[in-house]
Amino acid sequence: MSVQGCLQGRTAIVTGAGRGLGRAEALELGRLGARVVVNDVEGAGQGAPSGSPAAGEGGGAARTPAEQVAAEIRKAGGEAVAHHGDVADLAQARELVRLALDTFGSLEVLVNNAGILRDRMVFSMSEEEWDAVVRVHLKGHFATTRFAAAHWRAAAKAAGGPVYGRIVNTSSEAFLAGSPGQPNYAAAKGGIVGLTTSTAGALAKYGVTVNAICPRARTRMTEDVFQGIEAPADGVDPLAPEHVSPLVGYLASPAAARINGQVLVVHGGTVALLERPKVAAKFDTGKDMFTVEELDERLTPYFAERSAQENFAAVEVLGLKKD
Repeated sequence: MSVQGCLQGRTAIVTGAGRGLGRAEALELGRLGARVVVNDVEGAGQGAPSGSPAAGEGGGAARTPAEQVAAEIRKAGGEAVAHHGDVADLAQARELVRLALDTFGSLEVLVNNAGILRDRMVFSMSEEEWDAVVRVHLKGHFATTRFAAAHWRAAAKAAGGPVYGRIVNTSSEAFLAGSPGQPNYAAAKGGIVGLTTSTAGALAKYGVTVNAICPRARTRMTEDVFQGIEAPADGVDPLAPEHVSPLVGYLASPAAARINGQVLVVHGGTVALLERPKVAAKFDTGKDMFTVEELDERLTPYFAERSAQENFAAVEVLGLKKD
């Protein structure tokens, strides 16, 4: 199946798309023919109103990151508008979905990418730092998904059958590996995987697929994470966001119709499909109910033979690289 122009006539929303990974994803979807709603809260209240196709054109430079990306897509021959709303606010998330429908007449693709970092060890983290990260990442994914899903459900009922819908969520290796200095971020990204699998099951009958990616990319948000890992002087940076955006384009395409409820790690020319958790060991009581004494008899010898470093955290994923 050819993917050239595979999103022609379809509309995509990308959140947090003013810079970095979201920008690369928005540009890729535009390259594949999608009409793109570029969301980024940075610069809200500046420049032309959200959704104005003329923002940044007519001789003047686009004044917000979202407007700049939308202008890039239009300059390449595509269609795009900017939206400056806070995706973790349900009213603004509803408006984002409405903007796509009112401007382009449809919505087929939602890429949830918006995020922030407030890194700190768990014993030093403030309530504000916890709440801010969980709000933007996890609630921000829920809010946009809630209104996109409602639209697709209604459309499927009106059509009497499945419609075209794609959601690509953004989780992280921080959830998989249990990043010690990012308890808020790791928890939010783990929650996004739960949201992904739940939503995938709920929306499948309507023709909507929902998948999550765990990207590794050098962006303004992750500059501290990759501090000391310099981009190569020559050749392609293995941490370039452009390594990630083609997978988003693929998952948004008709070719990925059979991919649903999956989690994929992507970076530097590598895509790794993660396997669902398996039961490592099973312990049954020899009585009607476990006691602490019996659990000690059964579990303590098992864990005595197991490495203390072997737990649910999948740190090995951090070693993935292109062969």
